[in-house]
This record gives sequence, C-alpha cells and structure tokens, in this order.
Amino acid sequence: MKIKFFSVLISFLCCFLFSVSCFAGKLEDRVENSADVINEIMGIPEKGIPSDLLKCCRAVAIFPNVLKGAFIFGAKGGKGIICAHDPGTGTWSAPAFFTIGGGSWGLQIGAESIDLVLVIMSKRGLDSLLTSKVKLGGDVGIAAGPVGRRAEAGMDILLKAEILSYSRSKGLFAGFSLEGATIFQNQDANRAFYGKELSARDILIDKKIEPTLPGQKLINTLQKYSPQ
Repeated sequence: MKIKFFSVLISFLCCFLFSVSCFAGKLEDRVENSADVINEIMGIPEKGIPSDLLKCCRAVAIFPNVLKGAFIFGAKGGKGIICAHDPGTGTWSAPAFFTIGGGSWGLQIGAESIDLVLVIMSKRGLDSLLTSKVKLGGDVGIAAGPVGRRAEAGMDILLKAEILSYSRSKGLFAGFSLEGATIFQNQDANRAFYGKELSARDILIDKKIEPTLPGQKLINTLQKYSPQ
C-alpha cells in the first residue's frame, strides 16, 4: 500500500514539475517574442516609435500576438511583459509579466491578432501599473502615440498623456487608443519564470532579480533603440 502511495505521489510530482517547466518555456517565448516585436517595429524608423520617447520614458509594455477575434464586441485581451526604464542612466529592468483585457478595440476589426506596445511616460503612470488593477483612460491617462523618427509633432499629446499606445496588425503600425482596457500583474507567471515569489515592484523598481538570458536579450534590444 505504501509503495502504491509513493508511486502515485512521485507521478503527481513529475506531472507538476513538467507542467511548471512547460509554463516557464512559454514565458520565455513570450519574452523573446516581445524583443522581436520591438525589432520589427523599430526596423522602419519613419514608421516606428520615436527614439526620443524611448530615451525619456519610464517603462515599456509589450503584448505580442494578442488574439482579439471580433473586437467590435470588446472584452478581449492578451498577455505580455513590462520593462522599467531609468531615463537618467539609460538602464532597463528585467521583465515583469502582465495581462491586458477589456476595452472596445473596434478600430482593429478584421485582424486576427495584433501586437500592442505601451510607452509609459511618467512615474505616476508606472506606479499606477503596480497596483492590483488599473483602468486605462480612467485611473491613468492614455493616448495614441506619434510615429516617426522624432516626437516633436506630438508634443501636445506627450504633455497630457501618461501612457502612449501603439498597435501593429498585418504590417500596419500606428498610434492606437486603448480607452477602458485594464492591466494587471501576473504573479503566477513571475513565480514560474523566476523560480520564486516576486511582485512586479520587486522586479521593476527594487530590481530584486537579475534578468534571465531571454530577459537580457530583451533589455539589449530596448537599449539599442534608446541610446544615451
């Protein structure tokens, strides 16, 4: 009886460890996909995020391959990461995992998936994302971001918005409104990816963890497009 019990226990533990390993593998893919999104967006400077914004922003959120279906009905979302940025030193943090959902994204009807990028411009904007859940356009100001090599043309927008949003679908990249969408931390993903309990603040602000190999690749990518 004891042998049978231990056999069941060992089988359960093996299944559990396998599922954790698979989950962590998917998270690594998410981080690597985030780096790919930035490289592809910034590959055409005239149509990318202005480098001036990346140099002075407080953080960047990337949600790759968000499956949205018919967003005319809203209430869709996806999973991604956020990296914090120190404009004074030009350093970027390891990525923390977040989820975005809600909102009515009817402008994107017709595309099966989109890449979302949020450029967080203020300390308040970043701090708001570290709460349990934040509503874009309600708890924190958000606006469609300007595109191109430089951001002067959209300075009036920059002065008002704490977060600038962008979307890319089937090669089309543009500023995009996400009014009403909510963002919240994914604690389970942080735990699985880093192997211990960490909040988004631990990762982004207090920097209690060193970046993994995929995380460092993402940091290198962000640094390439935000040189001091």
